[in-house]
Amino acid sequence: VVLHNDNFTPMEFVVYVLQEIFHHPLERAERIMMSVHKDGMGIAGVYRLEIAEQKAYDTAEEAKENQYPLKITIEEITQ
Repeated sequence: VVLHNDNFTPMEFVVYVLQEIFHHPLERAERIMMSVHKDGMGIAGVYRLEIAEQKAYDTAEEAKENQYPLKITIEEITQ
């Protein structure tokens, strides 16, 4: 599950969803948020497809409820 940078979603909100939905501790959530901010994207987590879809959906709903345009994608890992 990948989070993408935009110019509107606050960094604090990204940290919040990383903690609440993806269950990352604060320090790790902040590191992922900085990847989103600096690199344009950050990996929120690697999951089986069904779980990834649910976490992406939950994140999108939370962003929508808070009126943030946070973009979330699911990318397949190729080996």
